Amino acid sequence: MAENVKQLRSVQPFPDQAPLIRKARLTDVNDMFRIINHYAETQLMLPKTQLQLYENLRDYSVVLEASVPNRILGCGALHIYWENLAEIRALAVAPGKTRKGIGTALVEKLLAEARELGTEQVFLFTYEPKFFSRFGFIQVEHRTMPLKVYNECFNCPKFNKCDELAMVLHL
Repeated sequence: MAENVKQLRSVQPFPDQAPLIRKARLTDVNDMFRIINHYAETQLMLPKTQLQLYENLRDYSVVLEASVPNRILGCGALHIYWENLAEIRALAVAPGKTRKGIGTALVEKLLAEARELGTEQVFLFTYEPKFFSRFGFIQVEHRTMPLKVYNECFNCPKFNKCDELAMVLHL
């Protein structure tokens, strides 16, 4: 990883237990939909339909509450674009559960998955650059991104007036 990456503080979202992270299942979609769209309602992230979540379910991982294994505390996706390019998308933590290391655990899991797949570069669009810079992501101009990453932008309500920041991490 880049030399200028700050050492991540190991935060465990569950006292005395490692975070429970697994690939998303069909039964998780309703909770994922609720969490993601809670933030979309306040313009903090883009909305997702249930159809989008079902169609891309294999991209998603979820964090579960240890004491209630079916309670989703957060979700995020690693979407593969090409042999050397992937995107972290729809990273969201349940309201009231933020700042407990859940988002950090998810990003670490998604980056580990990207490395395991042999991805060379991971990008994302965000309103939270400070959070992602802790992992080594750097801000870049939108126009420097390959055109294929804009495939979903055509359906976005903010198309042609995007105010999210583009960030890239070279693995």
